[in-house]
Amino acid sequence: MSTEPPYLRIAGEIRRRIASGELRPGDPVPSTRRITQDWGVAMATATKALGALNQEGLVRPVPGVGTVVAETGRERATAPGRQLSRERIIRTAIVLADEEGLAALSMRRLATEFGTSTMALYRHVPNKGELVRLMSEAVFGSGPPGPQPTGWRPLLEREARWLWRQYEQHPWLARAMAGITRPMASPNAMHYLERVLSALTGLGLTPEQMLHTHLTVLGYAQGIAMAVELESQARQDSGMTADEWMTAIEPRMNAIQTTTAYPVLSTLFDDAPDGFELNLDALFEFGLGRVLDGVEALVAGARGASGQSPGGHNRISHWPN
Repeated sequence: MSTEPPYLRIAGEIRRRIASGELRPGDPVPSTRRITQDWGVAMATATKALGALNQEGLVRPVPGVGTVVAETGRERATAPGRQLSRERIIRTAIVLADEEGLAALSMRRLATEFGTSTMALYRHVPNKGELVRLMSEAVFGSGPPGPQPTGWRPLLEREARWLWRQYEQHPWLARAMAGITRPMASPNAMHYLERVLSALTGLGLTPEQMLHTHLTVLGYAQGIAMAVELESQARQDSGMTADEWMTAIEPRMNAIQTTTAYPVLSTLFDDAPDGFELNLDALFEFGLGRVLDGVEALVAGARGASGQSPGGHNRISHWPN
């Protein structure tokens, strides 16, 4: 029985297909989802398999297509960096960061993806910091789809859920946009802020209360989203899903979680045979409801006031995200 890790066996099979010509340059390779289905492995294992091939230079991500067989040096020479554009660089960087995290993103790595020099990229994007800003700007480029609901709470729920979806799809985004005290200058993120403030307009709230409400909802969504990024990184580092990790440490948890030491925790789910399974979407919805309950109490207090709102300086221009 082979002791080779599953991800290496999968990478070896895909490598064989590439070497035999079954998969040619530009052809899509099996996606992580297809690998999990065909090989019966976890998503983390599929990601590691493609990551190994990527490090060898055999495959590369293509925006809107997926992971494809990379061109050889000779084939790249027939289509040099003339196809470079700022938009293509941004889209490729987003795909790379989505798959491998922001730490894996560098101008040198991007140059390898395009088969060109790092200096060629600098003609379009001056540095990594500006690239990340442009990536965030691209993600914030479109707002929530569908008709706009009525009422401040449905509007805030819509915006918060849209933001949460962006964080789920792009785990690096929460860290990139986490600057509450030093926000980045992002026109598209400003549109998000404008939509939130519009939902809060006319409720009797002071400018500070409106802005604090925005920052509270934003900070809450970002805080939960950090767990998405950490889980993505943990999968890459350990090669295990969250369920596989919990199964592995279950004996140790059972050994320390005794009724004497933790009387409430150890008996909390005695009446629930399936126990507790953490779901970040459910956690986000639960917390969002409680945050907006607090905002609702604030709005009710403002509407029940005498009619004179406390004064305050509106400094919205200082808070682009």
